[in-house]
Amino acid sequence: MPDAPLRTSPLDAAHRALDAKMVPFGGWDMPLQYPGGTIVEHKACRHGAVAFDVSHLGTVRVTGPDALDALQAALTNDLTKVGPGRAQYTHLLDPDDASVLDDIIGWWRSPEVFDVMPNASNTSRVTGALGVGTDVTAERAVIAVQGPEARERLAAVSPEAASVARFAVATVDWRGTDIVVAGTGYTGEDGVECAVPADEAPAFWQAVLDAGCGAGGPRARDTLRLEAALPLHGHELGPGILAAGPPRMGRGVAQGRLPRPRRPRGRARDRSGGSSTAWRPQGADRRAEQAVLLDGAEAGVITSGNFSPELGHGIALAFLPPGLDPGTELGIDVRSSIEPARIVATPFIPKR
Repeated sequence: MPDAPLRTSPLDAAHRALDAKMVPFGGWDMPLQYPGGTIVEHKACRHGAVAFDVSHLGTVRVTGPDALDALQAALTNDLTKVGPGRAQYTHLLDPDDASVLDDIIGWWRSPEVFDVMPNASNTSRVTGALGVGTDVTAERAVIAVQGPEARERLAAVSPEAASVARFAVATVDWRGTDIVVAGTGYTGEDGVECAVPADEAPAFWQAVLDAGCGAGGPRARDTLRLEAALPLHGHELGPGILAAGPPRMGRGVAQGRLPRPRRPRGRARDRSGGSSTAWRPQGADRRAEQAVLLDGAEAGVITSGNFSPELGHGIALAFLPPGLDPGTELGIDVRSSIEPARIVATPFIPKR
């Protein structure tokens, strides 16, 4: 059976006009990076402001008087701890082994309206598992404006959008159009994500760029999330990952001498099931990922790794036994060469 055609963002033409490198990405044709390159985009987000098109992430709208009860029964976190007008990070679990089917951001827009934001290729899975909700992904674009100067730059476009607090959710007017804004993101920086009706999205995107934000792609978004030690679906989270029980616990591993990862072949992927920049052998399953050695014996595996543009050396997340303290010396099996590494506290860069 032929592959399903790739979906395109409402911003597809805008990305092509910027000469973005377009790649298959979680079932979508998305901009992997722009001509300046990943490191430029990464540093612009860490020290300025960048706009990311994350329209490939799903939106499942759950409405009505029973919406809260349905989500409370399906998701791990207690929504009543936040209330309407707030966003919450949560998980949808596999009923058989309690592994994470998907990690989700829930936007509680009003007392009976929720926007559940799954990872790209998981939208139909989440809708089916919830048993409620309507997939409205095609109706909007989602633009994440991130960085220490994100709010200042966005204020020139929409002061109301720029003022939405961290993990708050609000509907604001922009040139006569309602946009939904949440104080969320996936970079370790301050910022907001804006759900804009599809037909108005190109104008909003251009206004954000004109206000001084750079454009960033998924490759930079992945190196940013790794420096912030945020989990990635399909690497640190996903079906079956907890199958081995409690001893598999995530810990940070700083890698002082590991080489930069080779450019991967094949499709680039995002939170929906892997990353174009993740340090993972091509075509390998999780058991074949790079081994982490403790006192010469295999003790775990790297789940995500890359070169850190901020720190100037390699970093990684790994599954390791519990009880290992920061400073513990390790070895990483890199193409049959054992390279030194050590455990550090996460995140790898200071919280902003």
